Amino acid sequence: MAGRSKPDIRISSYDDLFKTEEQRQEEGAEKVQNIPISEIDDFPDHPFHIAEGEEMTEMVNSVKAYGVLTPAIARKKEDGRYEIVSGHRRKRASELLGLETLPVIVKDMSRDEAVIFMVDANLQREHIMPSEKAFAYKMKMEAMNRQGKRSDLTFSQVGKKLNAYEDMANDSGESRNQIHRYIRLTELIPELLQMVDDKKIAFNPAVELSYLSKEEQRPLYEAMQQEERTPSLSQAQRMKKLSQEQALNEGKMLTILVEDKPNQKEQVKVPMERISRYLPRNATAKDAQAFVEKAIVHYARVLERRRTEPER
Repeated sequence: MAGRSKPDIRISSYDDLFKTEEQRQEEGAEKVQNIPISEIDDFPDHPFHIAEGEEMTEMVNSVKAYGVLTPAIARKKEDGRYEIVSGHRRKRASELLGLETLPVIVKDMSRDEAVIFMVDANLQREHIMPSEKAFAYKMKMEAMNRQGKRSDLTFSQVGKKLNAYEDMANDSGESRNQIHRYIRLTELIPELLQMVDDKKIAFNPAVELSYLSKEEQRPLYEAMQQEERTPSLSQAQRMKKLSQEQALNEGKMLTILVEDKPNQKEQVKVPMERISRYLPRNATAKDAQAFVEKAIVHYARVLERRRTEPER
Protein backbone atom coordinates (compact mmCIF):
# COMPACT_ATOMS: atom_id res chain seq x y z
CA MET A 1 0.00 0.00 0.00
CA ALA A 2 1.34 3.44 -0.93
CA GLY A 3 2.82 5.45 1.92
CA ARG A 4 3.28 2.51 4.26
CA SER A 5 6.90 2.00 5.35
CA LYS A 6 8.47 -1.39 4.88
CA PRO A 7 9.38 -3.36 8.00
CA ASP A 8 13.06 -3.25 8.95
CA ILE A 9 14.14 -6.81 8.26
CA ARG A 10 17.73 -7.57 9.15
CA ILE A 11 19.32 -10.76 7.87
CA SER A 12 21.67 -12.38 10.34
CA SER A 13 25.10 -13.29 9.13
CA TYR A 14 25.82 -16.87 8.12
CA ASP A 15 27.87 -17.40 11.29
CA ASP A 16 25.11 -16.00 13.53
CA LEU A 17 22.51 -18.29 12.01
CA PHE A 18 24.44 -21.42 12.85
CA LYS A 19 25.76 -20.47 16.31
CA THR A 20 24.74 -22.77 19.09
CA GLU A 21 23.13 -21.43 22.27
CA GLU A 22 26.24 -22.53 24.19
CA GLN A 23 28.43 -20.39 21.92
CA ARG A 24 26.20 -17.37 22.44
CA GLN A 25 26.37 -17.80 26.23
CA GLU A 26 30.14 -18.12 26.14
CA GLU A 27 30.44 -14.89 24.17
CA GLY A 28 28.24 -13.07 26.67
CA ALA A 29 30.05 -14.48 29.70
CA GLU A 30 32.86 -12.61 31.44
CA LYS A 31 36.17 -14.06 30.41
CA VAL A 32 38.88 -15.03 32.87
CA GLN A 33 42.35 -13.88 31.88
CA ASN A 34 45.68 -14.94 33.35
CA ILE A 35 47.36 -11.57 33.84
CA PRO A 36 50.97 -11.14 35.00
CA ILE A 37 50.96 -10.10 38.65
CA SER A 38 53.65 -7.55 37.83
CA GLU A 39 51.06 -5.66 35.76
CA ILE A 40 48.45 -5.53 38.53
CA ASP A 41 48.50 -2.58 40.95
CA ASP A 42 46.84 -2.56 44.37
CA PHE A 43 43.75 -0.43 44.87
CA PRO A 44 44.76 3.10 45.99
CA ASP A 45 44.00 3.86 49.66
CA HIS A 46 42.57 0.39 50.12
CA PRO A 47 40.86 0.54 53.56
CA PHE A 48 40.93 -3.19 54.27
CA HIS A 49 44.11 -4.64 55.74
CA ILE A 50 45.68 -7.82 54.42
CA ALA A 51 46.42 -9.96 57.46
CA GLU A 52 49.76 -11.76 57.33
CA GLY A 53 49.04 -14.21 60.15
CA GLU A 54 47.14 -17.48 60.35
CA GLU A 55 44.45 -16.32 57.92
CA MET A 56 47.02 -15.62 55.20
CA THR A 57 48.76 -18.94 55.88
CA GLU A 58 45.46 -20.73 55.23
CA MET A 59 44.99 -18.75 52.02
CA VAL A 60 48.51 -19.62 50.83
CA ASN A 61 47.98 -23.32 51.58
CA SER A 62 44.68 -23.28 49.69
CA VAL A 63 46.17 -21.59 46.62
CA LYS A 64 49.14 -23.97 46.72
CA ALA A 65 46.87 -27.01 46.80
CA TYR A 66 44.03 -25.97 44.49
CA GLY A 67 45.10 -22.76 42.75
CA VAL A 68 43.07 -19.53 42.79
CA LEU A 69 39.54 -20.90 42.59
CA THR A 70 37.75 -17.53 42.41
CA PRO A 71 39.16 -15.04 39.88
CA ALA A 72 40.06 -11.57 41.11
CA ILE A 73 38.24 -8.54 39.76
CA ALA A 74 40.24 -5.71 38.17
CA ARG A 75 39.80 -2.74 35.89
CA LYS A 76 42.11 -1.50 33.18
CA LYS A 77 43.69 1.87 33.90
CA GLU A 78 44.40 4.68 31.50
CA ASP A 79 48.12 3.79 31.45
CA GLY A 80 47.38 0.25 30.27
CA ARG A 81 48.08 -1.43 33.61
CA TYR A 82 45.48 -3.13 35.77
CA GLU A 83 44.08 -2.11 39.15
CA ILE A 84 42.77 -4.85 41.39
CA VAL A 85 39.31 -4.16 42.80
CA SER A 86 38.53 -7.41 44.59
CA GLY A 87 40.98 -10.18 45.44
CA HIS A 88 43.87 -8.51 47.26
CA ARG A 89 44.39 -11.51 49.56
CA ARG A 90 44.40 -13.94 46.62
CA LYS A 91 46.95 -11.73 44.89
CA ARG A 92 49.14 -11.58 48.01
CA ALA A 93 48.99 -15.36 48.48
CA SER A 94 50.00 -15.84 44.85
CA GLU A 95 52.92 -13.46 45.32
CA LEU A 96 54.10 -15.36 48.41
CA LEU A 97 54.04 -18.58 46.39
CA GLY A 98 56.07 -17.00 43.61
CA LEU A 99 53.32 -17.33 41.00
CA GLU A 100 53.69 -15.14 37.94
CA THR A 101 50.05 -14.76 36.89
CA LEU A 102 46.67 -14.32 38.53
CA PRO A 103 43.27 -15.33 37.09
CA VAL A 104 41.35 -12.09 36.67
CA ILE A 105 38.03 -10.89 35.28
CA VAL A 106 38.56 -7.41 33.83
CA LYS A 107 35.53 -5.16 34.20
CA ASP A 108 34.96 -1.88 32.40
CA MET A 109 34.28 0.50 35.29
CA SER A 110 35.08 4.05 36.34
CA ARG A 111 37.11 4.93 39.41
CA ASP A 112 33.96 5.65 41.45
CA GLU A 113 32.27 2.46 40.27
CA ALA A 114 35.40 0.55 41.31
CA VAL A 115 35.32 2.13 44.78
CA ILE A 116 31.70 1.09 45.31
CA PHE A 117 32.36 -2.43 44.01
CA MET A 118 35.47 -2.78 46.18
CA VAL A 119 33.70 -1.67 49.37
CA ASP A 120 30.65 -3.86 48.82
CA ALA A 121 32.81 -6.92 48.07
CA ASN A 122 35.00 -6.51 51.16
CA LEU A 123 32.16 -5.75 53.58
CA GLN A 124 31.18 -9.41 53.20
CA ARG A 125 34.24 -10.43 55.24
CA GLU A 126 33.61 -12.16 58.56
CA HIS A 127 36.03 -10.03 60.58
CA ILE A 128 36.18 -6.28 59.92
CA MET A 129 37.81 -3.77 62.23
CA PRO A 130 36.00 -0.50 63.01
CA SER A 131 38.71 1.53 61.24
CA GLU A 132 38.33 -0.56 58.07
CA LYS A 133 34.58 -0.09 58.00
CA ALA A 134 34.96 3.62 58.80
CA PHE A 135 37.25 4.41 55.87
CA ALA A 136 35.37 2.05 53.54
CA TYR A 137 32.06 3.79 54.24
CA LYS A 138 33.71 7.18 53.76
CA MET A 139 35.20 6.18 50.40
CA LYS A 140 31.89 4.77 49.19
CA MET A 141 29.92 7.81 50.33
CA GLU A 142 32.31 10.18 48.53
CA ALA A 143 32.14 8.06 45.35
CA MET A 144 28.33 8.00 45.44
CA ASN A 145 28.17 11.75 46.01
CA ARG A 146 30.44 12.33 43.02
CA GLN A 147 28.15 10.18 40.93
CA GLY A 148 25.12 12.10 42.17
CA LYS A 149 23.43 8.78 42.72
CA ARG A 150 19.67 9.15 43.30
CA SER A 151 20.12 12.73 44.46
CA ASP A 152 16.98 13.83 42.60
CA LEU A 153 14.60 11.31 44.15
CA THR A 154 12.25 12.06 47.02
CA PHE A 155 9.80 10.21 49.23
CA SER A 156 6.52 11.89 48.37
CA GLN A 157 5.01 10.80 51.69
CA VAL A 158 7.46 12.77 53.80
CA GLY A 159 9.28 14.90 51.26
CA LYS A 160 12.58 13.48 52.42
CA LYS A 161 15.37 13.52 49.87
CA LEU A 162 17.31 10.33 49.41
CA ASN A 163 21.05 10.70 49.81
CA ALA A 164 24.19 8.60 49.90
CA TYR A 165 23.65 7.68 53.57
CA GLU A 166 20.25 6.19 52.82
CA ASP A 167 21.51 4.33 49.76
CA MET A 168 24.36 2.90 51.80
CA ALA A 169 21.97 1.93 54.59
CA ASN A 170 19.84 0.03 52.08
CA ASP A 171 22.94 -1.74 50.72
CA SER A 172 24.56 -2.61 54.06
CA GLY A 173 21.64 -3.27 56.37
CA GLU A 174 22.96 -0.73 58.89
CA SER A 175 21.09 2.44 59.78
CA ARG A 176 22.14 5.73 58.19
CA ASN A 177 22.98 7.04 61.68
CA GLN A 178 25.27 4.09 62.35
CA ILE A 179 27.02 4.63 59.02
CA HIS A 180 27.48 8.29 59.92
CA ARG A 181 28.96 7.27 63.29
CA TYR A 182 31.44 4.96 61.58
CA ILE A 183 32.53 7.70 59.21
CA ARG A 184 33.07 10.02 62.19
CA LEU A 185 35.80 7.65 63.39
CA THR A 186 37.96 8.75 60.45
CA GLU A 187 38.35 12.10 62.24
CA LEU A 188 40.29 10.44 65.09
CA ILE A 189 44.06 10.63 65.21
CA PRO A 190 45.65 7.24 64.29
CA GLU A 191 46.58 6.42 67.89
CA LEU A 192 43.02 6.80 69.17
CA LEU A 193 41.61 4.92 66.18
CA GLN A 194 44.00 2.06 66.90
CA MET A 195 42.68 1.95 70.46
CA VAL A 196 39.18 1.52 69.02
CA ASP A 197 40.39 -1.40 66.87
CA ASP A 198 42.10 -2.89 69.93
CA LYS A 199 38.85 -2.52 71.93
CA LYS A 200 40.54 -0.25 74.46
CA ILE A 201 38.03 2.53 73.72
CA ALA A 202 34.36 1.69 73.27
CA PHE A 203 32.72 2.63 69.97
CA ASN A 204 30.26 5.29 71.20
CA PRO A 205 32.75 7.27 73.34
CA ALA A 206 35.17 7.17 70.39
CA VAL A 207 32.53 8.74 68.15
CA GLU A 208 32.09 11.61 70.62
CA LEU A 209 35.87 12.10 70.85
CA SER A 210 36.02 12.42 67.05
CA TYR A 211 34.44 15.88 67.40
CA LEU A 212 37.52 17.11 69.28
CA SER A 213 40.11 18.84 67.14
CA LYS A 214 43.35 17.03 66.35
CA GLU A 215 45.12 19.50 68.66
CA GLU A 216 42.80 18.44 71.49
CA GLN A 217 42.96 14.71 70.75
CA ARG A 218 46.75 14.55 71.04
CA PRO A 219 47.06 15.66 74.72
CA LEU A 220 43.99 13.57 75.56
CA TYR A 221 45.69 10.48 74.17
CA GLU A 222 48.83 11.23 76.16
CA ALA A 223 46.77 11.71 79.35
CA MET A 224 44.98 8.42 78.72
CA GLN A 225 48.32 6.65 78.39
CA GLN A 226 49.70 8.26 81.53
CA GLU A 227 46.64 7.64 83.69
CA GLU A 228 45.80 4.27 82.10
CA ARG A 229 42.18 5.35 81.79
CA THR A 230 39.72 5.87 78.94
CA PRO A 231 36.66 8.16 78.90
CA SER A 232 33.18 6.80 79.45
CA LEU A 233 30.40 7.90 77.08
CA SER A 234 29.24 10.67 79.44
CA GLN A 235 32.80 11.91 79.94
CA ALA A 236 33.45 11.96 76.18
CA GLN A 237 30.20 13.87 75.67
CA ARG A 238 31.27 16.48 78.25
CA MET A 239 34.62 16.89 76.51
CA LYS A 240 32.85 17.30 73.17
CA LYS A 241 30.57 20.00 74.62
CA LEU A 242 33.51 21.90 76.11
CA SER A 243 35.34 21.63 72.79
CA GLN A 244 32.37 23.06 70.91
CA GLU A 245 32.31 25.92 73.42
CA GLN A 246 36.06 26.39 72.88
CA ALA A 247 36.54 25.84 76.61
CA LEU A 248 38.39 22.51 76.59
CA ASN A 249 41.98 22.51 77.77
CA GLU A 250 44.41 19.91 79.10
CA GLY A 251 43.50 20.62 82.72
CA LYS A 252 39.79 20.05 82.15
CA MET A 253 40.50 16.92 80.12
CA LEU A 254 42.55 15.47 82.96
CA THR A 255 39.96 16.44 85.60
CA ILE A 256 37.22 14.65 83.68
CA LEU A 257 39.39 11.67 82.80
CA VAL A 258 40.50 10.84 86.37
CA GLU A 259 36.99 10.84 87.81
CA ASP A 260 36.06 7.48 89.27
CA LYS A 261 33.76 5.48 87.04
CA PRO A 262 31.91 2.33 88.10
CA ASN A 263 33.39 0.33 85.23
CA GLN A 264 36.94 1.35 86.12
CA LYS A 265 36.82 0.90 89.90
CA GLU A 266 38.54 -2.21 91.12
CA GLN A 267 35.95 -4.64 92.45
CA VAL A 268 36.17 -7.77 94.56
CA LYS A 269 33.65 -10.48 93.84
CA VAL A 270 32.97 -13.44 96.11
CA PRO A 271 31.09 -16.41 94.59
CA MET A 272 27.74 -17.03 96.31
CA GLU A 273 28.55 -20.70 96.89
CA ARG A 274 31.57 -19.72 98.97
CA ILE A 275 29.42 -18.03 101.65
CA SER A 276 25.98 -19.62 101.16
CA ARG A 277 26.41 -21.96 104.16
CA TYR A 278 26.70 -18.95 106.46
CA LEU A 279 23.51 -17.34 105.14
CA PRO A 280 19.80 -18.02 105.61
CA ARG A 281 18.41 -20.49 103.09
CA ASN A 282 16.53 -17.92 100.96
CA ALA A 283 19.14 -15.16 101.15
CA THR A 284 19.39 -12.93 98.08
CA ALA A 285 22.54 -11.49 96.48
CA LYS A 286 21.79 -8.21 98.24
CA ASP A 287 21.58 -10.05 101.58
CA ALA A 288 24.93 -11.71 100.85
CA GLN A 289 26.57 -8.36 100.08
CA ALA A 290 25.29 -6.87 103.35
CA PHE A 291 26.51 -9.92 105.25
CA VAL A 292 30.03 -9.69 103.75
CA GLU A 293 30.24 -5.97 104.54
CA LYS A 294 29.23 -6.57 108.17
CA ALA A 295 31.67 -9.46 108.47
CA ILE A 296 34.53 -7.31 107.20
CA VAL A 297 33.68 -4.52 109.66
CA HIS A 298 33.49 -7.03 112.54
CA TYR A 299 36.82 -8.59 111.54
CA ALA A 300 38.49 -5.20 111.35
CA ARG A 301 37.27 -4.39 114.89
CA VAL A 302 38.62 -7.69 116.20
CA LEU A 303 42.02 -6.97 114.67
CA GLU A 304 42.03 -3.45 116.12
CA ARG A 305 41.08 -4.74 119.58
CA ARG A 306 43.87 -7.32 119.51
CA ARG A 307 46.34 -4.64 118.50
CA THR A 308 45.41 -2.28 121.34
CA GLU A 309 44.75 -4.71 124.19
CA PRO A 310 47.77 -5.53 126.41
CA GLU A 311 49.15 -9.01 126.17
CA ARG A 312 48.36 -11.34 129.10
